[in-house]
Amino acid sequence: MSKPMLGNPQNTIEILQKYQFTFQKKFGQNFLIDPHVLDKIIRAADITKEDLVLEIGPGIGTMTQYLSGAARQVIAVEIDKNLIPILSDTLNGYDNVTIINEDILKLNIVQLVKEENGGWPIKVVANLPYYITTPIIMGIFENHVPVESITVMVQKEVADRMQTGPGSKDYGALSLAVQYYAKPYIVANVPPNCFMPRPKVGSAVIRLTRHERPPVEVVDERLMFDIIRASFNQRRKTLVNGLNNSDRLKVPKKVISKAVEQLGKGAGVRGEALTLEEFARLSNDIAGYMI
Repeated sequence: MSKPMLGNPQNTIEILQKYQFTFQKKFGQNFLIDPHVLDKIIRAADITKEDLVLEIGPGIGTMTQYLSGAARQVIAVEIDKNLIPILSDTLNGYDNVTIINEDILKLNIVQLVKEENGGWPIKVVANLPYYITTPIIMGIFENHVPVESITVMVQKEVADRMQTGPGSKDYGALSLAVQYYAKPYIVANVPPNCFMPRPKVGSAVIRLTRHERPPVEVVDERLMFDIIRASFNQRRKTLVNGLNNSDRLKVPKKVISKAVEQLGKGAGVRGEALTLEEFARLSNDIAGYMI
C-alpha cells in the first residue's frame, strides 16, 4: 500500500498542513498519533477478516487504515465535511472502506447493518469525542443495534464510570445502563501526549462486550431506567424521596416506600447503594403495582 501510515505523527502533520486543516472544537477532535495504542485497540476489538466494523469519527483516517487491514469491511462515519476530502486521500486504495458523511446520532444504524451485513452483529470501534460519548453508546444499545462489541477511546473518568459498582462516587446511571447491556473491560489508559492536539484529560480504551441476554430480567426496561435516573438525579436524597420527586414516575409514595422496603435495606437507603439486580427487583415490584 503506497499510502503513508498515519499513526506516525510526522505523516499526520504533513496531511494536516497539506489540507490546511483546522481543528473544530465543536466536534471534539483529537487525533491519535501513537501506533502502539492503535495496535492495542485493534487487538482489543478482536477484529477478524469476517467482521464488518463501524468506525465512528475516523478523523483523517488514522485508525481506519489499521481497521482496513484487519477487517472484511469498514464503514467510517464522519460528521465533519471538511475531513471528507482528506479521508478520500488517506484511504485511497483501501478498497474495503466506505466513508459516510453523516451525524452518527441521526444515522439509522440498524438499517445500515441490515443492508451491509445482512443484520448480523457488527463490531464498533471509535475514538469518540468526549462530549458526546454517552449519547452515542447508549443510542447503539437502546436502539438494539446488532452489535457484538464496542471498543472505544473515551475520557478516563467516563471509562471508570462505566465499569464501577455500588458505593463508588463514579457509580451512577451510566454504570448501570452499560452493565445492563454489556460487560465493560478497561483495556488501557492513554496519556494526552498520544493525541494531536493534546486533550486536557487522560483517556482510556474500554471494550463493551454485548450480553447475549441482559443479566437481569425486567418487566419494563424503560421503567427501570426511569427509576435509575430518578434515583441518581438527586443523589443526596433517600431513594424513596428521589423517586417520589420524579416527574417520570406517576406512582403514589406509599407504593414506592413499600417497594423500597421489600429490598430489605432500610427506609433511608440511597440509589447509589443498589446493585443492578436490586434496581431490577424494585422496578418489577413497582411495575406490578402499576398494572
